[in-house]
Amino acid sequence: MSEKSAARKKAGSINAKQYGMLIALIVIYLIFTLLSGGKNASPMNINNLFMQNSYVVILAVGMLLCVLTGNVDLSVGSVVAFTGAICAIFVLDLRMSIPLAFLLVLLSGVLIGMWQGVFIAYLRVPPFVVTLANMLIFRGLTLVVLNGQTKGPLPAGYVTIGAGYLPEINTYFLGRTKVEMLSVLSGIAGSLLAIFMEVRSQRKKSSYGFAVPPLWQTAAKLAIIIVIINFFTVKLALYNGLPVVLAIMLLLIVIYTFLTDNTVPGRQIYAVGGNANAARLSGIKTQRVMFWIYTSMGLMSALAGIVLSARNASATPKAGDGFELDAIAACYIGGAAALGGSGTIMGAVVGALIMGVLNNGMSLIGWSVDVQKVVKGLVLLGAVTVDLLSKKRNA
Repeated sequence: MSEKSAARKKAGSINAKQYGMLIALIVIYLIFTLLSGGKNASPMNINNLFMQNSYVVILAVGMLLCVLTGNVDLSVGSVVAFTGAICAIFVLDLRMSIPLAFLLVLLSGVLIGMWQGVFIAYLRVPPFVVTLANMLIFRGLTLVVLNGQTKGPLPAGYVTIGAGYLPEINTYFLGRTKVEMLSVLSGIAGSLLAIFMEVRSQRKKSSYGFAVPPLWQTAAKLAIIIVIINFFTVKLALYNGLPVVLAIMLLLIVIYTFLTDNTVPGRQIYAVGGNANAARLSGIKTQRVMFWIYTSMGLMSALAGIVLSARNASATPKAGDGFELDAIAACYIGGAAALGGSGTIMGAVVGALIMGVLNNGMSLIGWSVDVQKVVKGLVLLGAVTVDLLSKKRNA
């Protein structure tokens, strides 16, 4: 086999891994659609799928940066609960304006992330230990500030960020079926953006002499992405349109994708995850990289805390329980390497959607919480095992 053919084969295998998770998402979704008698595909359920699992996507976006370095953050569930609690207290007890409360809570999340970053990056305490300790600390602080009680109900302006919708542009198909056109147009725009980004990526790789996958694989990948995008947006168009929290998630995905794919800090994160010692010797300030990664995770946790409390219209002591596991699982299921150095934001988002479809589908067909945990555990174990075996084959 020639060197060029070998390179194309390697590029094709990488591309196959990327859209393999998309195929898995479709298969899992179809299985639960059949098992639920079609309930899984109803417009209302699609809407609930995004709203109920928005926290997984938000946390997975931040968690991927930790996973890229071969680490995780176990404290995010507790930080979600704590930030949601103080936000509710700001609004209800201190009569603070909602925008100011949101701003202060996001700043609190940044400070929490910096607090953890100092121990991890500069005091060299293992991330597992630091985040485990803070998981206990912030869960305890949540109980203290809420006095063990639920704080609510929250005002309508607050709730909008987690349960509201963007302004609707309605029309009627055949004079009877209401269709929200902003959702439809968003699906078309998303499809065009996906095509543009893929073509741009292929041209960029070719210009640098990197191997690109076969055309049929790229076309198949784009076809799957376009089908998924428009399926969801059309379903949302048949309900109440685009949820506010979906717009927030899309903005985060764009920002973090640009950060990891097109900036020097993004490349430094991958370098630190691939080989921290080599990255340090090449001049990368690895301590600073680790510090800002966990600062970012604190910010995402605070945002998830606001969204969750808004979705529930209240803050509860048990909020965020187990969220760290869903976020970590989303990254690994989405193709991030177990040892760090490899993974994408879009992969983490697809992993989060798979977790969401599993949660939603198993609830619809009446499976107990115990069985749900077993299934999610098996899916996570399978994803990590496949990743490690594939690396051994390619070594």
